[in-house]
Amino acid sequence: MSSSSTTAAIAGASGLVGSCLLRRLLDDPGYGRVVSFVRKPLPISHPKLEQVEVTVDNLPGALADTAADDWYCALGTTIRTAGTREAFRRVDYDYPMALGRQAAASGGKRFLLVSAVGASASSSIFYSRVKGELERDLEKLGIPELHVFRPSLLLGERQEYRRGERFFGYAMKPLNPLLAGPLAKYKAVQADSVAAAMVRAARSDAAAGMHLYEGKRLFGKQ
Repeated sequence: MSSSSTTAAIAGASGLVGSCLLRRLLDDPGYGRVVSFVRKPLPISHPKLEQVEVTVDNLPGALADTAADDWYCALGTTIRTAGTREAFRRVDYDYPMALGRQAAASGGKRFLLVSAVGASASSSIFYSRVKGELERDLEKLGIPELHVFRPSLLLGERQEYRRGERFFGYAMKPLNPLLAGPLAKYKAVQADSVAAAMVRAARSDAAAGMHLYEGKRLFGKQ
């Protein structure tokens, strides 16, 4: 990826990882255009940024007008925030799948997804099962490259206050050095490290197919 004519599309730019990711995409000279799907306009102005307002009702039409080389999905919520399992699934499965379908239909080269550690379509845990089903079904769309990032607890300042995550964030910091080997994937990670890993993956000459990133692959040079 080197041409300034390259377009990135991003969903979830108001979230913890997404806000870091949007900043990196706008700063990256490899992208000449960045399309951000938002529920309401972000307080950001940049010559490369195009904001497209989407709602549940206009989502298919809004996506249908977009073509991009790289599709970044940082959408995610919690069952507590969503209110019901159905509402959670809508945000964490239905919306990302809609993005994936448009990426495939418009000739997107790669799809980069923020998932979660433990994601598995066969998991007995609802949250992990939905994440795993999304990974599985995105792979079936046939997008040339699918990059899936599975962070554990995310560190950083959210606009949305999540008391439980803040508590575990403080608790995990002293434990991080003790998590090595197979346990390394459970280390808490800075949201910006995940964003950096996603942009690095888009720049890489990866082979076609699905690529998983967890543990030490989410850390490193930012």
